[in-house]
Amino acid sequence: MFNTLLKVFFTLLFLISCTNNNSVSKLSMSDFGKMPNGEIIKKFKISNANGISVEVINYGAIITNLFVPDSSGLIKDIVLGFNDFNSYYQNNPYFGAIVGRYGNRISNGTFLLDDVKYELKKNNGPNSLHGGLVGFDKVFWKFIEQKSDNQSLYFEYHSKHMEEGFPGNLVVGVEYSLNDSNELKIKYTASTDKKTIINLTQHSYFNLSGESSGDILDHVLNINAAYYLPVNENMIPHGPYEKVESTPFDFNNPKKIGLDIFVDDIQLKIGNGYDHCFVLDNIDGKLKKIGSVESPVTGIKMDIITDQPGIQLYTGNFLDGSLESKEKKQYEKHSGFCLETQHFPNSPNQKEYPSVILNKGEVYNTETIYKFSY
Repeated sequence: MFNTLLKVFFTLLFLISCTNNNSVSKLSMSDFGKMPNGEIIKKFKISNANGISVEVINYGAIITNLFVPDSSGLIKDIVLGFNDFNSYYQNNPYFGAIVGRYGNRISNGTFLLDDVKYELKKNNGPNSLHGGLVGFDKVFWKFIEQKSDNQSLYFEYHSKHMEEGFPGNLVVGVEYSLNDSNELKIKYTASTDKKTIINLTQHSYFNLSGESSGDILDHVLNINAAYYLPVNENMIPHGPYEKVESTPFDFNNPKKIGLDIFVDDIQLKIGNGYDHCFVLDNIDGKLKKIGSVESPVTGIKMDIITDQPGIQLYTGNFLDGSLESKEKKQYEKHSGFCLETQHFPNSPNQKEYPSVILNKGEVYNTETIYKFSY
């Protein structure tokens, strides 16, 4: 009898141990596709204890899925994207990607550095956008490691000297981590062997009502910024900062994204909606909550915390229904919004803007956090 009880005891102990081990094993990996050169694309998934999970592939360090419970407990995928690798490879408007070496636009695809003129690949009319023809969103990132808690992923990419026209061999690292405080943290690091410029950002298109749910015009947005950067017809900032007060760009008091998006405003006409950089009240370079956005349908709220001086609001103005969503619907105009924390567009050509220069021996180090509640 005693031996039987002892056997039952150790069996239960083993089962409890297995259960505990499974509960902390929060990372999974699977094949997602193959690049033409034979590189295998993997998808990595990390989760927290509250039902939130994020999936990332080692092509473009792209966030393909971000699952968050809504106020009723239903799980919603809140980032636009595709179900297959070929769609990302062939026709991806930066869904979920890390963009660089320089996120946003550089006027005429040129800049001066120590009196040397650098010519970049142009891919946006006369401009270089998001790193050029083959930016960081279109390259294979090496998966390096996950931490012991299995709630973080680290990817690395080596950008060669003069790749897309940028000087310096650059080693770039991106870490995604997801904690039980419902914070998705994105940490960027970089080092160079030659003076260069850098401006990295994450380009997820969010829809907090669900990625196939329609437009985001009912989302309530707050951006703590007294100024924004008006742009010319080529989407390049011109002139001094402009006050958001009494303009459609004032989100200091939370309002629906769609409230003013169709008003008769020259800047909204140029951008075909919001596609502008806001000057954040964040001059000390420390992590600070700079805004939030919430879906009235799901109750999912996302706070934005960053150490960057600017944030680009883009409202999916050029989605036109030609791309199929994960649920076999169409991504129409305004199906998602981007809040890209970054330095200002065209900073290499604007001395009055915060510097984007990275010197040899220095380490580029910045962080952005998306925190969710529901």
